[in-house]
Amino acid sequence: MSNAIQDAAPTQARPGHDSLSHRRMPRWAPAGFAAVSIALGVGIGTATGLHSRIQWGLIAAALFVVISYVATSVVENQRQAKDRLATSVVWVCFVLAVVPLLSLIWVTVSRGIKVLDGYFLTHSMAGVPGFEAGGGVYHALVGTLEQVGLATLVSAPIGLLTAVYLVEYGKGALAKAVTFFVDVMTGIPSIVAGLFILSIMLIAGLAPSGLMGALALAILMIPVVVRSTEEMLKLVPNELREAALALGVPKWRVILKVVIPTAIGGITTGVMLAIARIAGETAPIMLLVFGSQLINTNPFEGAQSSLPFYIWEQYKVGSEASYDRAWAAALVLIAFVMLLNLVARGIARWKAPKTGR
Repeated sequence: MSNAIQDAAPTQARPGHDSLSHRRMPRWAPAGFAAVSIALGVGIGTATGLHSRIQWGLIAAALFVVISYVATSVVENQRQAKDRLATSVVWVCFVLAVVPLLSLIWVTVSRGIKVLDGYFLTHSMAGVPGFEAGGGVYHALVGTLEQVGLATLVSAPIGLLTAVYLVEYGKGALAKAVTFFVDVMTGIPSIVAGLFILSIMLIAGLAPSGLMGALALAILMIPVVVRSTEEMLKLVPNELREAALALGVPKWRVILKVVIPTAIGGITTGVMLAIARIAGETAPIMLLVFGSQLINTNPFEGAQSSLPFYIWEQYKVGSEASYDRAWAAALVLIAFVMLLNLVARGIARWKAPKTGR
């Protein structure tokens, strides 16, 4: 036995099979590769007469992938080089996705902060010429809140009930047809939803109002609510349903008292994300609400404005003051959407199932 152990020990300690003997890249290697790539990208772009920083960045990104792969192949091995290549590509794609977003946020904040103050948020454009300074966004903010609120009141119950039918009751041709039309509605352009409500207005002889715009927004919101709610209901364990049914509880009561409360966090998150999706729509508002410079708190009568419509309206004027108001309104709209996303995350975390240790 001792001879066998002595014969096996040298084999296990051979340098070729000991992972500790392999050379490794230092932890700061990716940061070093990035710094070298940026320097080379700037140098190559300057030497070749490329004046666009976007071109410099693309050159640096390509060099980062190549340098990471080659250096890892030389220092480590081919397997680690392929892993480093995949990791580098993922990081480059992440940067390419984040940089435009950060640039957009930076430009919006830097230009919108000029006129964004208490006066801007509490006054309308009544009596203020579009090419002059002054005025505010209050009438558009009121219109957006009312139209989005009405759209939510219409679409949330319909979307919830449709999802409950598809998950709990849906079978056969009807369920397949409902699923198909929900998928089709997901890709409907906003202008089509606006034209649909406009045709109803023309047939019924209705006047433009915030309600008409809210109905068009509800059409865009329903498929998002259905899909998100459906997925949340599917995540509810069947054991909960079976346990309640075994106690003799009717199915409708199981859905109302067990299934929906269990998934309420995800359902609320889906509704919030659907609201964020429709908050920036402009085409239905242009067709159905018409816009107004005055404060109209009645969404059932008269023209209204909204934040997206206000942005388009001010940008169309073309003066420096109107551009500042447009950027400030865009900043308000971004803050509104970000607030909705934060609320959705908070509700999802608050309502998440509590797990024991």
